[in-house]
Amino acid sequence: MNAFFKKNGQKWLGWAVRNPKKFFMYSMAFLSVSFIISIVQGIFFPSDMTFKIKPPVIYSKSSVIQNTLPNNDKEMEKIVAELQSLKVKRDRQDLRKEDSLRIEYLFNQYQHLKNGH
Repeated sequence: MNAFFKKNGQKWLGWAVRNPKKFFMYSMAFLSVSFIISIVQGIFFPSDMTFKIKPPVIYSKSSVIQNTLPNNDKEMEKIVAELQSLKVKRDRQDLRKEDSLRIEYLFNQYQHLKNGH
C-alpha cells in the first residue's frame, strides 16, 4: 500500500513539474469550488456548534474562591498592622523615603486585596 502511494505520488509530482500552468489552473479551480461549497454549506446548512462557546465564569461559589477570602483577610490584617506601625513612626516624625515607598506599596496591596483583582 505504501509503495502504491509512493509510486503514484511521484507520478503526480512529475506531472505537476512538467505542466505548472495546468497544475496551477486545476489547483485554483479546486480551491474556488471548495470555497463556494463551503460558503453555501455555511449559509444553507449552518452548524449547530456555531457560537456555542461558553464564556468563563467570573463569579462563582467555588471552594477555591471561598478559601482565598480568609487568606485575603489575614493579609489585609497584616498590612493594616504594618501601616499602623508606620503611622506611629510618622507621629514621631521619624519617616524616611523608604518608609514612604513602603506605605504606598502597602496601600496598593490593600486596595488590590480589598477589590479582589
